[in-house]
Amino acid sequence: MAVASNSLVFFTHGSLSRPEKLFQALPSPSLSLPGSRALFLKFTHRSNSALHCSLNVPESTDKDSPIETRFPAYPTVMDINQIREILPHRFPFLLVDRVIEYNPGVSAVGIKNVTINDNFFPGHFPERPIMPGVLMVEAMAQVGGVVMLQPEVGGSRENFFFAGVDKVRFRKPVIAGDTLVMRMTLIKLQKRFGIAKMEGKAYVGGDLACEGIHLFAYYAHVPILASVKTLLLKELVTTDHICADKLAIFWVRDILIA
Repeated sequence: MAVASNSLVFFTHGSLSRPEKLFQALPSPSLSLPGSRALFLKFTHRSNSALHCSLNVPESTDKDSPIETRFPAYPTVMDINQIREILPHRFPFLLVDRVIEYNPGVSAVGIKNVTINDNFFPGHFPERPIMPGVLMVEAMAQVGGVVMLQPEVGGSRENFFFAGVDKVRFRKPVIAGDTLVMRMTLIKLQKRFGIAKMEGKAYVGGDLACEGIHLFAYYAHVPILASVKTLLLKELVTTDHICADKLAIFWVRDILIA
């Protein structure tokens, strides 16, 4: 009697009166069945027990297919048109090409296709095109903006600012031809003060290229920021309203972080 599974066939001891005849009946350790690959048989006989016959079927590999069809494309959760509706950035400073994962109010993963046509490569550097680290940080911050400028968080593109970075490390250079995959995760949100903290990691080919903590601020519907802005304008620290907005955010941010 034979019991078959996906890769193993068991011949029970009681079903074969003389197991050694099985080896005499097979001239070679392989069998070729019509319309299938060769089956390689490996026999193991245990005294006073079962005779085991395993089938070793060679597995097909991706090397059989052309390289251009071997790797799937990144999924699209938000395309460039949807990103432009969220972020206020435009050429040449929009550094997110696609969002491939989005968890409302929690995290987002975006990609930046780094090409030799990017406008920063002629100067950084002419003989060795490397993406500037500050632009990697900016690209990650824009992915963070995709999370923060959503109804779940309550941000506003008119009143939203990149307020600071901390613990930034660059692990490997990013060059023309790379695809920068960036994950931004919200780790702290203080709606009362309009301050958010996000953890960012950027990868190229699965290798960590950059990481750091990003701080964001928005002053809409935040009374303490409005009060600080009024004080700055009253004391003639600045007469520019946009500058007063940023100063108020940075002042409150430093108090909260200290």
